[in-house]
Amino acid sequence: MDQALSHDTLKKRRRKTILLLAVAAISVTGAAWAVNRLVSPGVSLGEIRVGEVRVGAIDNTINASGVVVPVHEEQLSSPNQSRISKVIAKAGQTVRAGELLMVLDDHTIRLAIDNLREQISQQDIKGQVLAMEMDANLKKIASEIELLELDLQSNKVKLARYQKLGPVGITSAVDLQAAELAVKRNEVQLRQHKETLTDTRRTTQSNIEAGRLQKSIFQKQMELQQRLLEQTQVKAPFDGLLTWMLADEGASLNTGQLIAKVSELNNFKVEASVSDFYARYLNPGQKVRVECSGQIMAGEVQTVLPEIQNGTVKLIVVLDKSNHPSLRHKLRVEVNIITEQKARSLIVDSGPAINGKGRQEVYVLEDGRAIKRSVEIGLGDSKVVEVLQGVKAGDRLVISDISHLKHLSSFRVTQ
Repeated sequence: MDQALSHDTLKKRRRKTILLLAVAAISVTGAAWAVNRLVSPGVSLGEIRVGEVRVGAIDNTINASGVVVPVHEEQLSSPNQSRISKVIAKAGQTVRAGELLMVLDDHTIRLAIDNLREQISQQDIKGQVLAMEMDANLKKIASEIELLELDLQSNKVKLARYQKLGPVGITSAVDLQAAELAVKRNEVQLRQHKETLTDTRRTTQSNIEAGRLQKSIFQKQMELQQRLLEQTQVKAPFDGLLTWMLADEGASLNTGQLIAKVSELNNFKVEASVSDFYARYLNPGQKVRVECSGQIMAGEVQTVLPEIQNGTVKLIVVLDKSNHPSLRHKLRVEVNIITEQKARSLIVDSGPAINGKGRQEVYVLEDGRAIKRSVEIGLGDSKVVEVLQGVKAGDRLVISDISHLKHLSSFRVTQ
């Protein structure tokens, strides 16, 4: 006959059953959690970059590449067809104003100078000869005029005597007429000689003046050749850096051919290049940030060059500190041209996950998960962007490249 179980026994069995059920539930939950961990995708916080939304100032910038160049650079060229006789300086060295850089062959110029000296001497001699000839001719004509004046006086006296004696019949009408003609002839000859005297003086003076003009032309040519001769001694125009030099001794040169470049040592600007897509947004006077050797330098757009080459626009940027010690000739820098500024906006650090302006989807961290959210991006520069809608200050956004997870509405983020 079966014996009834005691109350304590039943109580123990009930506890054991509950314990087994609890263990089974925990095991199932743990297994489900483990499976979820294995199946559900996720990333470690150390594998991604996170930016926190905050309130701050934002600038809208256009990014451009730039090259540091001297504010003042002078190009030295060959004064004539010549050749390099001697190279003294080397490219890359600092030079002082007036320092000799190279010597060009001056043989042709010296021949031209000698020829011009002869031409000037000939003009001097020609002027002296003309002056002497003029004096001689003027003296000769003056003597002839004096003789003609004496003849005229004599013939006038004879005519007056014939005019007195004619009425009493002592002289004939023919003699009287001959005397009158002699006076007229003398007057004509005297007038002609005086005109000849004036013409001779004027003509000779014109020839002398032409000679002086020709001499002046030769002298100016001489001055030009003297300057060209000085330029065969190629010297530094100011204190600076010899950035380039044609250093082949004996090389032939054409007139105007570039032979050297000298630039200022500590006075620089930036030549920037940007896509012509942004040409309509560029204007002189816009503020600029130049990133050079990890430092930010302020400046502004001085000139936007009108010509577009190979799809790029060039502009000249002047720097507030053009003598900054970090600046070097031909150093490549990053140029950020500021087109718009806001003093107070929601901003977040820029990263590959943020693609320009406009509405786009990003991931926001919430309780260990990254949740996809639609946001609108506004202004931006190379460092931060403005968030117009979709987040609030304090939200944390994934800003690194997670394109392999973009098909997910969310994913796990572990510590």
